Amino acid sequence: MSELFDAVDALVASRAALPPPAERKRLRAAHGLTIDEVAGALKVRRATVSGWESGKTEPRPPERDAYARLLDKLAELYPATPDPAAETAPAPDVPLPATFTTVPAPIQPQPAETRPLSTGPVSEAAVMTAPENTQTPAAASRPAPTTRSTPTSRRPGAKKAAPAGAPAGATDPRFENGPLAVVDVEDGQVLAYCVGGLVLDVPAKSLPSLVEWTLREAKLGQPKLSGPGRPADPLLVLTEAALERYGLPTTLTAQERDAGRIPDGHKVIKQLTRADWKLTKRGFGPWARIYRPAKGSERQCVQLCIPSWNALDPRFWGDAAQLPPAELARVLGTFATRVMTPRGSTAVTGLELMTALHPPTHAVRDEDTGALRQADTKTPGSLGSDPVDCAPPEAPDGHPVLNALGLPRFHVRGPSEKLFEEAYDWARPMTDAECTLRYLVGLDVNMAFGAGANGLPVGLGEPTHVMNPVFDPKLPGSWLVDLSHVDLSHVKVGKEWVELDGSLLPSPFTPKGDRPTGPAWYATPTVAYAQELGYDVTPTEAYLRYDNGRYLDGWYTRLRDAYLATMADLGVTTDLSPEDFLTAMDGYKNRDPELSIVITAIKATIKGGIGKLRERPRGEGWRPGERWRALERPTWRPDIRAAVISRTRINLHRKIVKHAAFTGQYPVAVLSDCVVYAAKGPSPLDLLPYRDGKPLPGGFKLGVNPGLVKHEGTQTVLWGEEVREKFNAPDLNLARSIKDGTVTDADNGE
Repeated sequence: MSELFDAVDALVASRAALPPPAERKRLRAAHGLTIDEVAGALKVRRATVSGWESGKTEPRPPERDAYARLLDKLAELYPATPDPAAETAPAPDVPLPATFTTVPAPIQPQPAETRPLSTGPVSEAAVMTAPENTQTPAAASRPAPTTRSTPTSRRPGAKKAAPAGAPAGATDPRFENGPLAVVDVEDGQVLAYCVGGLVLDVPAKSLPSLVEWTLREAKLGQPKLSGPGRPADPLLVLTEAALERYGLPTTLTAQERDAGRIPDGHKVIKQLTRADWKLTKRGFGPWARIYRPAKGSERQCVQLCIPSWNALDPRFWGDAAQLPPAELARVLGTFATRVMTPRGSTAVTGLELMTALHPPTHAVRDEDTGALRQADTKTPGSLGSDPVDCAPPEAPDGHPVLNALGLPRFHVRGPSEKLFEEAYDWARPMTDAECTLRYLVGLDVNMAFGAGANGLPVGLGEPTHVMNPVFDPKLPGSWLVDLSHVDLSHVKVGKEWVELDGSLLPSPFTPKGDRPTGPAWYATPTVAYAQELGYDVTPTEAYLRYDNGRYLDGWYTRLRDAYLATMADLGVTTDLSPEDFLTAMDGYKNRDPELSIVITAIKATIKGGIGKLRERPRGEGWRPGERWRALERPTWRPDIRAAVISRTRINLHRKIVKHAAFTGQYPVAVLSDCVVYAAKGPSPLDLLPYRDGKPLPGGFKLGVNPGLVKHEGTQTVLWGEEVREKFNAPDLNLARSIKDGTVTDADNGE
């Protein structure tokens, strides 16, 4: 009998009316379900469920029965809220019967897609005082997917909503579908996966028509990041299936990889040429830009990202290239919304972010015609449109400014001729007392180079050569000065002179930690630190930049806010106690592997952007003494790079000195932004002095904010001594291997 009842129930369900498409979507979102979860439960494709919710298609048995049952259950949990305007309120003089009571309407859960991503600077105080999120980090950061109609998607009546990641009420209608889309092919249909789970139908049959559709109908792009700037061009990420559909190779040959592009005679490039589209000088490579010359203020440009051509370097993007389209759109979309739409590698994007925040030119209104035109002067606070040659000591070997010095052909410049501002790579043998301890604990400074850029005055114009200058710590430049007299055994910490064991400390003035032996070129932060330690400085020569400003402040703020917002999504917030912070950091990347990719990309954008300020020749048939392509950029500024690295190294040394003065503990190794100490226990709490939960002022402090430190790793002292003995290197830099304990010949410089 029960089998008969089941058959009757199934028969009734097969003819039951389904709610309208918009209500199907509402019910799913109200329960916090994603399209992927529903598709997985019903054993159908994601696009199938998306079609049901958009009204493009209707479910058929047997999936229809299960789908109807799901919607019926959800409708019981989340009944539709009546329209207040349609209700007839009882007259005031007619009381309700005594058996009736007024019941407040049920609170509808907010769909995850309404939770905006941070798109602008967020103050540290605002992050710390934000209300506690009751969702798990992964759930809070995963917006519920949506579908949206376009003129070509054949989905009439679908309601258009702001994509996830955009602040409520702040969506630019030109870019309402987000900054980018991942283009894929499923069952013969070309689909564009956008931010927030949005899926668009793509009618384009060729690459030229895909570019046309993107600019005219897709509504992709990103608003400008600063007043005089310009909006970001839309980005299309092409999967292997999309490459095949549009006649492009899924992988590059060895020759094409070396060239960084496919041949100019490729059939797809010919299609673009016939349609009057152009490519930039770098051609059709992993990051291709397709454009037509701008007409007035209207730009026509689309950028392509091709993961299978190694556009997403696994060193900086992890396994992003292997993600399914929807997940890849989430990773790149989160990065684009919080940082900017990627413009190439993370290094290129870091450099482009500087320019986007400080555009070199701006529009002014012509007094005679009233029309807008480009200003004759650069935008205040920017680097301008024209490249500026560096000073001779700031120039890397082979730079054309060195030609005038008449140096011998194979001359190697020393510190008195060349500016050596680089990150730390220093280590020393352990003392007998340190060998009696059990552990080596590594501390890593969060966003160290970003923190070094924050508030740093840098030159905006050309250098001025000055002889016998009076040192000014507020004036950016390069100074020739002798700092060999600075004795780290007797230094000033704050207002007090303290005695330290200088032999156990790295020098703050050289990357290798060696004490200077005579005059050398230094950036302003390095010379200022010598004064801070209590010693007089007397430069004999300098190249100074009187036109200067805090060019990198907005860049740092944008990246800091992106980093903190993403770490908060992973459960690591700024208000945690030291113990809770260490707990939150333990395995945080596994809570949401996709967001952990975003974190890696943000940090790579910082380091890569700083490094790109002194980009070296990359093939191009370059010969020493000739100019190379990067020199034509206003953002080729080795002096700015040197100042940031100098300040980052000094910031770390200042913490090391204060820690030594207070605890008597000295580092055994320092590598860039990582420092290693011998300790009695395996935790940073066994090393760092905390009193009533408060850290040593000016010393190392555990936390997620830039400039604070996290636990890099712990190994045993026995491990450290064994690897140094194995490689016969008493000063092997253990900071390089403290994270996982793996030491290779490359770590020993072999």
